[in-house]
Amino acid sequence: MISVLIIAKNEEDVIGDAIKSVRELADEVVVIDGGSEDKTVEIAEKLNARVVKNKFKDFSDQRNLAASVAKGDILFYLDSDEQATPEFIKELKERIDLNPDAAGFYVHRKTFYYGKDWHFEDRVERVFHKRKLKEWYGVVHETPKVDGELVDIFEPILHYTHRNFEQMIAKTNEWSEYEAELRFRSHHPKMNIWRFPRVMITAFFGSYFSGGGWRNGTAGIVEATYQMYSMFLTYAKLWELQNKMANN
Repeated sequence: MISVLIIAKNEEDVIGDAIKSVRELADEVVVIDGGSEDKTVEIAEKLNARVVKNKFKDFSDQRNLAASVAKGDILFYLDSDEQATPEFIKELKERIDLNPDAAGFYVHRKTFYYGKDWHFEDRVERVFHKRKLKEWYGVVHETPKVDGELVDIFEPILHYTHRNFEQMIAKTNEWSEYEAELRFRSHHPKMNIWRFPRVMITAFFGSYFSGGGWRNGTAGIVEATYQMYSMFLTYAKLWELQNKMANN
């Protein structure tokens, strides 16, 4: 039995496509809703997903809850802005049959920014035998702890991130709070006039060159500039936290 687990909050524009994409795979779809104020829950329930509401604390907490309520032997974590393809589903089933002793599987993602193929893929840990998934840990960049090795699934799923600026800015404003708090708790060196341009320029070049933005014309410049802004927001909030501590 395969459980598809989706973490969501205010994802009414994509949650339906994510659920529909796994109809031929999932024995159940579980949506862990972190407090949506739009139609996310309504859409998920209309598509026969089981919705579990849990006030958002951090991503690991949501993923651990999903595992605890899932009925399946195989857990497939699909983000709300992702879609499985028929080719991926076919290979996943084959890999499960061929690797009964594996702890789980790496999933490759083909990335789309602003609906445009970015010609970029990454690899994430997303499919697990439930008995071998111990826990997720980490606040934002959550990581699974598993008992055993992971095997690659090479057919990619589709990742539709950064769909519009309203959505991007809202998410970044929220996530930057967690990122800043993590850096603050780890006693990040005090922010100064030189650290801001350094982290912002690094973010721009990382997106534009390492991330392949240069291949995508104007959209590549827009995305790299946005990444620079996102980094500024995180470190500005860190600076604010450091100042509050210094003044107390």
